[in-house]
Amino acid sequence: MARLGVDHIDIYRPARPDPAVPIEDTVGAIKEMIDAGYVRHLGRSEVDAATIRRANAVHPVADLQIEYSLMSRAVEHEVLPTLRELGIGMTACGVLSRGLLSGRWGTGPAVPGDLRTMMPRFADGNVEHNLALASALGRVAAAAGHPVAQLAIAWVAAQGADIVPLVGARTRERLAEALPSLDVTLSPDDLAEIEKAVPAGAARGDRYPSAFMSALGVGN
Repeated sequence: MARLGVDHIDIYRPARPDPAVPIEDTVGAIKEMIDAGYVRHLGRSEVDAATIRRANAVHPVADLQIEYSLMSRAVEHEVLPTLRELGIGMTACGVLSRGLLSGRWGTGPAVPGDLRTMMPRFADGNVEHNLALASALGRVAAAAGHPVAQLAIAWVAAQGADIVPLVGARTRERLAEALPSLDVTLSPDDLAEIEKAVPAGAARGDRYPSAFMSALGVGN
């Protein structure tokens, strides 16, 4: 059965760990809390495969939260294979690429204070290209009889039972739209059409400003 994580935050902001503190020290401190009964499980967020291995060597990591969507597939190269090798689950955030795959984002004036205006994927010249990808996905979704957001969420869930899509839902309407994706079953033909619409690496622009990208475990 597919699973869906629901969070009230629709824009994920990456943490910026102190590079002066070895991951072994951080995980070691959490291990002490686990051994004392204060913490049940250890999770990590937005780290690379090497860091996952180092952390897991100190104490088993239960889950990694990291961005994964049709427009952000860098985790497929090293991170996801490492997680599966070590038996670690993934909580996939950003599955709608901050609204690009929701079917509701347009090219009109942005709402004041919207952080997406600072993200390269929403910059002029990039957003038009990315919305064209979303439109192509929308045509696949329409042919399958689903809203485009449901298809984007279902695609992430279809990548493995060890992956839980995390969906930002600030309103009941958005939640009601997302939940039916649990019942969407994608056939091999569906997956092939989705891949044609939004090929790996097709999105333009980094998912965060350059100052943040250097703190992430993987790229786009």
